[in-house]
Amino acid sequence: MNEVVFPRGADGRRSSSELGRAVVADALRAADPAAADAAAAERDWRTGYLRHFRALVEAGLDGGYAIAAAGLESVRRRMVVEQPGGEVPLGSVFEAGGEPPATVTVTGEGKPERELAVPWRGEVLRGDALLRRLDAWVTAGSIEASCAEMVREVMANPDWLDLSGHRLVVLGAGAEMGPLPAALGWGATVVGIDLPRPELWARVAATARRGAGTLIAPGASVETAGVDLLGGLPGVARWLLDMPGRLVLGNYVYAPGAAYARLAAAVDAVAVHVMAERPETALAFLATPTDVFAVPGDAVAHATARFRDRSRAARLAHLFSAERLLTPNYPDGADPGIADSLVPQQGPNYALAKRIQRWRAAVARQAGATVSLSVAPPTRTRSVTSNRLLAAAYAGAHLFGVEVFEPATSNRLMAALLVHQLRNPRTAAPQTWKDEAFGAAHGGLWRTAYQPRSALGLAALRGLPAAVR
Repeated sequence: MNEVVFPRGADGRRSSSELGRAVVADALRAADPAAADAAAAERDWRTGYLRHFRALVEAGLDGGYAIAAAGLESVRRRMVVEQPGGEVPLGSVFEAGGEPPATVTVTGEGKPERELAVPWRGEVLRGDALLRRLDAWVTAGSIEASCAEMVREVMANPDWLDLSGHRLVVLGAGAEMGPLPAALGWGATVVGIDLPRPELWARVAATARRGAGTLIAPGASVETAGVDLLGGLPGVARWLLDMPGRLVLGNYVYAPGAAYARLAAAVDAVAVHVMAERPETALAFLATPTDVFAVPGDAVAHATARFRDRSRAARLAHLFSAERLLTPNYPDGADPGIADSLVPQQGPNYALAKRIQRWRAAVARQAGATVSLSVAPPTRTRSVTSNRLLAAAYAGAHLFGVEVFEPATSNRLMAALLVHQLRNPRTAAPQTWKDEAFGAAHGGLWRTAYQPRSALGLAALRGLPAAVR
């Protein structure tokens, strides 16, 4: 046993709620002691967490780096690894080393793609067609102009798609949103890590064979490939450190419920350990659009104009709901605005896992590391559509100015943003929120007229017939 677990509380139980409450309070204390006290005093964390995650962004407008560092330190200090001889702190699990797994390699049989192409609604967009789609997305408010410009630069420099100088580590090799298919199509060497599930690895290996790159995975064969990061940290770390070339550690893992917070802590610990041994290592993350972000004033102005021009039906729904439905996304003139797109159904463990990733991106970039962090669009992934309410809300989201992307579109679009950020590393902005807002592909959540939670129920109601087909 070498399992990453939550610490025991005073009652002896391991509680994800206690961990989340404590970490958020510790993070807030670095910038807003009153907000920290409020988080620490929250009795019902499972339903009350929303306002405290918003407070992290509000307090972080000027103190974002301090909040990120304090939050990460709290996770490192509190999380533990359960071993046969007892518990050890998460950060110390690597001290004894570990036996690296065997390695299996799958070589692609295709020719490398040397032009950026993005699937969209049954078409494959490239060249002028892709440029027009980027313009249309910007006009619709689905992506930020900076996102479109990054993709245009990758299109203008197709040699950037050759990632032969990197070892792209895809933690979550089977993830629908991960860059593995795109990178293998471009001829990259991809180090894939995911759970030991034969059906998953059969699918990943088939993708590798169709591509032009090389897939490297832990295991003696494709049939036995995979490792559970929650129980195999020391061996995985040793295996990664033995890889030649410059590592790009890409975090695309997901797990349901409380396991996601544990997994986020585990992956963060691996990243810290590998970067300490190999400081040239780059990091890559996808930020979820269903979170809280500070956004620039032009996004606020766009959303505010849409609210002023809303339909009569929307005005009546707002009025007859005692102003609870279809409320404005921002106060008029806010700069920056707070785009609060948290979805209660995703829960506090999901919010904490994604916030750990954002914190690590901020701290690593400030320390001089190459970091790729992009806000991804709402996407019809299996993990999202398995929730009936979210599936229905996504089906009706277009009625409120939000575009939900298909996985193939998001996958290739976000891979292009990864390439751009590896080729053009940015130094840290004075405020963390400016880095997080740059290049965002939020699907319109930042520029919709309505505060997303105030439209969620109506979107689900309108989208339910399509979701249950």
